[in-house]
Amino acid sequence: MKKYKDSDLPMGKLTRIPDFLPPPDQLVIPEENIAVTITLTKSSFEFFKKKAEQYHTQYQKMIRELVDRYAKQYQSN
Repeated sequence: MKKYKDSDLPMGKLTRIPDFLPPPDQLVIPEENIAVTITLTKSSFEFFKKKAEQYHTQYQKMIRELVDRYAKQYQSN
């Protein structure tokens, strides 16, 4: 009989590690949002609209994420 090797199975001695992941209720961090009106260039709007469609999301979410990352990057300065 031929021995079958499955590369997905563990190899060698196994060691149990403590659970280090937070429970689901600690993953939801509510953040206050406010509605604003912004005027974009037509080319910027079309870019986000097209990319949002490509990634099956909303262009507003993409713009919000971009602004949030920018603000986070420069908040400490």
